[in-house]
Amino acid sequence: MGCYHNYFTIQSDRRVTFDDVTDRVKELVQEAGIENGLLTVYSQHTTCSVLIQEQSDDVNYWGTQFVLQDMVNGLAKIFPKCETEGQYLHPGPLHIEIAGRERAEEALWSLNTEAHLRSVMLGRSVNVPVIDGELQLGEFGKIYFADFDQVRARERNVRITLIGE
Repeated sequence: MGCYHNYFTIQSDRRVTFDDVTDRVKELVQEAGIENGLLTVYSQHTTCSVLIQEQSDDVNYWGTQFVLQDMVNGLAKIFPKCETEGQYLHPGPLHIEIAGRERAEEALWSLNTEAHLRSVMLGRSVNVPVIDGELQLGEFGKIYFADFDQVRARERNVRITLIGE
């Protein structure tokens, strides 16, 4: 039984973004040389999710597929965008003070509570069986890395682990 770890980076924007990472993940699975096993695709970032959804051919002005935009619209009804301090309990004054002092973060960067809550709701990883070197995603399945943080653009890590033989 073997175990393979790797990662790649993507660049987020100051809006909700979805990156189709399927092809990059497939490349790493081929590189691993593990033919049969279980793949985990994971986000270490607490405002991001990894999800499997079908390829939607129609896109909006920003290039977001309709099915993914529909999901964002639904999530916004549950967790509206954090527009001002006090809208949510988090971040409190202590969090903002510590983030500024210890991580040189601007106070505005803490106004991303909805991103944290959306990430928790959708999850930060997916598991995909690998059989005969192929990801078992179904006919239309794609792996998307979602970044719900709208306060700043950042480089994000997409991590994979493949266990098998």
